[in-house]
Amino acid sequence: MYNENFNSVEFDRIKSEAGYNSFTLSPKRWTETTGAIGIIAKGGRYGGAYAHSDIAFEFASWLSAEFKMYVIKDYKRLKSDENSKLSLPWNLHREISKINYRIHTDAIKTDLLSELTSEQLSSFQKKYRIW
Repeated sequence: MYNENFNSVEFDRIKSEAGYNSFTLSPKRWTETTGAIGIIAKGGRYGGAYAHSDIAFEFASWLSAEFKMYVIKDYKRLKSDENSKLSLPWNLHREISKINYRIHTDAIKTDLLSELTSEQLSSFQKKYRIW
């Protein structure tokens, strides 16, 4: 997805060989033959295979269905927490708007409408459909 230099021809060859019992694939061979990014293979002392977190999660999910379910469950929990945190300011703004609306309409009723003549008041009531 993010690698324009990925060798898809070599990938297809590896994919076709993957079903054989004699097939082995090391991370180093994978990165060298396909030009893959996101995996680093180092030999020697303190060496090993290091992968981007997306790749590591996918590999661990493939190894263990239980791990995959934990990841999905935790993702849902995090999204739920995120949504509840984001909805708080929206709800607060909504309540403040509701309170301010009542303050404004009450002020109009008491202060502005009391200064109108009965003819102006009835015209205003018809136009804005109040009381």
